[in-house]
Amino acid sequence: MSKIHVGWKEKAKLSGLGIPSIKVKVDTGAKTSSLHAFDIKLIERDDNTYVSFKTCPLRRHPKRVFTCEAEMIDYRKITSSNGQTQSRYVIRTPITIGDQTWDIDITLANREKMRYKMLLGREAMENILVSPTEAYLQSPKD
Repeated sequence: MSKIHVGWKEKAKLSGLGIPSIKVKVDTGAKTSSLHAFDIKLIERDDNTYVSFKTCPLRRHPKRVFTCEAEMIDYRKITSSNGQTQSRYVIRTPITIGDQTWDIDITLANREKMRYKMLLGREAMENILVSPTEAYLQSPKD
């Protein structure tokens, strides 16, 4: 996969979760990616554990809620930028930015008060180059 050039914020698609568009903050200071999630429930099915959750990816449309489900691949402790440690469920799903799609691991956290409902962390950046002074290099702003 060739590297793509992105800005500090981009639009992305999370097709595995049924989310057609979400603004993502590309955060080179964060190790893991994070998605806003609430009403998180565990489901046991076919000897696997799944996570059912709701998300509101569009800040300006708080009533547009998506119900998502994905296999839980891990449960790990994450230390946030303010130093607090939290245990979070981890899922794996495809992300599309521009014309490239790849699988990433995402932790589920309540980001209700955050401006960006998703952070793209370093672990998901193997195939991207970040220009921190530019935005929406792979997608139009609106």
